[in-house]
Amino acid sequence: MQTLPLDITQETVETAVLQSPLPVLLDFWAEWCPPCHMVSQWLARLAPDYAGQLVVAKVDVTEDQTIAEQFDVQSLPALLWLENGIVLHRQLDEINEGGLRQWVNRLLNKHEE
Repeated sequence: MQTLPLDITQETVETAVLQSPLPVLLDFWAEWCPPCHMVSQWLARLAPDYAGQLVVAKVDVTEDQTIAEQFDVQSLPALLWLENGIVLHRQLDEINEGGLRQWVNRLLNKHEE
């Protein structure tokens, strides 16, 4: 079971994200982005709590801009919620750790309905 966010590259995006049988929370981040570091810490704590229900993944846009372009990511940090390879929700506004957990719980409940 996944306990840490997966690092996604062009080689793994198809199988780990687009073909995932579970919903995917995809984090776009960069080393030079201070808010991205906070979100990364929250996701590292969140991932084990949702193991088996959700894939938590991250893309370093400085390493692979192609994936950011593929998902039309214009600003950082950006969190995308995908189901069956389709982006259903985007979290682009400022958020705190509690708000992130509420967002995930709400979307997981919709997924299970």
